[in-house]
Amino acid sequence: MRVHQPPAPISLSLGATTFDLTSRALVMGILNRTRDSFYEPAATFDLDTLFERADRLIDEGADLLDIGGVKAGPGEEVDEAEELERVVPVVTELVRRFDVPISIDTWRAGVAQAAFTEGACVGNDISGFADDQYLPVAATAGAAVVATHIRLRPRVADPTPHYDDVTATVADFLTERRQRALDAGVHEDRIVVDAGLDLGKTAAQSLQLLRDSDRLAGLGAPLLLSASNKTFLGVMFDLPVNDRREPSLAATALGIAAGCRIVRVHDVQGTVRVRDVIARLVEEGRS
Repeated sequence: MRVHQPPAPISLSLGATTFDLTSRALVMGILNRTRDSFYEPAATFDLDTLFERADRLIDEGADLLDIGGVKAGPGEEVDEAEELERVVPVVTELVRRFDVPISIDTWRAGVAQAAFTEGACVGNDISGFADDQYLPVAATAGAAVVATHIRLRPRVADPTPHYDDVTATVADFLTERRQRALDAGVHEDRIVVDAGLDLGKTAAQSLQLLRDSDRLAGLGAPLLLSASNKTFLGVMFDLPVNDRREPSLAATALGIAAGCRIVRVHDVQGTVRVRDVIARLVEEGRS
């Protein structure tokens, strides 16, 4: 008879709620209040349209929502005042409307602080905490943070990144950033790590990180996967950005099976179905 060892427990506290992620992944729905997003540019810049999308994502089963006001890659200049204007009123309204955690996708401590004041409870920072006030602000607010690997910095093109060992480099970076968050006073159960697919990585490097998700999931913090409609999938399958749904769902399935515990996606409905099928198959396999 086979003896099934239970997985090590994984928990994540977002606001007043603690999630058991030992065998279940959370689905994070993407909301962009930008005019130049790589996916459906300006589609949800209008507030009425954005809140309609938020309603739909919640109906489709999103566990949390991630609102951002500045594109990660090169694009139009957006200063802090403009970013605040774009996202803070949205956070206020999302918190009022929905009983799910709200994440602010920003690398600016000032924007994060304003969002936390309005009820956001996650700071999703693709810069790897480049702003030295980001972690103190999050710690004071009792917010969770996402530490993301990036080779250079947001908004800067990085067309020819080189790594001797991309997974080892990313793992070392995320381990150091996790410790930095702990040292700043962020609670251990409020730290998430993200390999940063496409952020200073070639398609091959991003694919390698996806394949090595099991290694990155063992760094002591829940691993977030942001692969939805990304460039590396387009390169692999020679598909334009609006035709990457199936590769995105396949990447999500691979990531969840390898230990990713938050998946940041555009297609919430499809991802929830994939997540739940995987959970059912795993549970049936243990019975």
